[in-house]
Amino acid sequence: MQEVGTTLVDATELQDLMKQKLMKAGLKEEHAEETARHLTYADACGIHSHGTVRMAYYAERVAKGGVNRDPQISFEETSASTGIVHCDNGMGQYVCNIALDYAIGMAKKSGVAVVGAEKTGHSGMLSYYVKKAAENNLIAIAMCQSDPMVVPFGGSENYFGTNPLAFSAPKADGEPLVFDMATTVQAWGKVLDARSKHRSIPDTWAVDGEGNPTTNPSDVRGLLPIAGPKGYGLMMMIDVLSGTLMGLPFGKHVSSMYADLTKKRNLGQLYILIDPKKFTQLDAFKNQISQMVEELHEMPPAKGFDQVYLPGERSQIRYKEAMKNGIEVASDIYDYLRSDTVHFDKYNGKDAFAE
Repeated sequence: MQEVGTTLVDATELQDLMKQKLMKAGLKEEHAEETARHLTYADACGIHSHGTVRMAYYAERVAKGGVNRDPQISFEETSASTGIVHCDNGMGQYVCNIALDYAIGMAKKSGVAVVGAEKTGHSGMLSYYVKKAAENNLIAIAMCQSDPMVVPFGGSENYFGTNPLAFSAPKADGEPLVFDMATTVQAWGKVLDARSKHRSIPDTWAVDGEGNPTTNPSDVRGLLPIAGPKGYGLMMMIDVLSGTLMGLPFGKHVSSMYADLTKKRNLGQLYILIDPKKFTQLDAFKNQISQMVEELHEMPPAKGFDQVYLPGERSQIRYKEAMKNGIEVASDIYDYLRSDTVHFDKYNGKDAFAE
């Protein structure tokens, strides 16, 4: 499979190009700016599956009415430490960031916050949200639903989504501890990124229409859960907490990302935030987290490794480098961002696995 070229783009330019494209599609400036900031962060972290590779899809869905351009967002406080943010199917990155702000405020007031964001669009990279919570000296767990594109352990058809999970905690110095994972071997966006660059994928990621392992991202018809039944159990748990808990569609009933771009998606996301000060001294907590990081860094690495890294740490290293030196973007996507084109009908009426 012949790879396509990539272009190194300044972060500020990339964010502005995406903002302008989304505004041309019909998003309000504030909504477009937050979404573009989120996508730039993902690409800078090297998580290209949640960056510019999604732009044509987002612009097409916004233009076709599958995203509410003027959502009426409201917060329903259901107790001193629980609440639901009604997102009215606004742009996922924008409305879920607002939901996080409500959760942060509640956690700082009551010590714990369990806040759901109901009826959102695709919300992007969960580490973006939990990092923000950690920067506010809070421990955070975030999870959300996604398309039914995973073959359950022992099954032959797709049922749950990649249903990601993220965690963060503040440190005494430097970047907070941030961990973000899909409950599949790889997120669907990683397959999309491989498609966009004409790269093959490992045969442990996914299966084709016959249920056989495949290395061709265009042949993927089902993703595989991490660690077999363990990943399967995790994605089930996340589906219950971020969907069923708020009365939203679950499992195979969750709306497809690509099937009908004119329809709203009604997805769910859940934040669990904890204020460490309610359990111990904040400085002591942050110092222990920093000590743990230092001890792991000082551990002799295994053969073939240069250092023991924290989960998510290399993404933060890439982020700093990319913000300074530029972000690698597939050249055809960069061309699309610079063009006058908004519509990109390759996604309309297709299922998640269509080319």
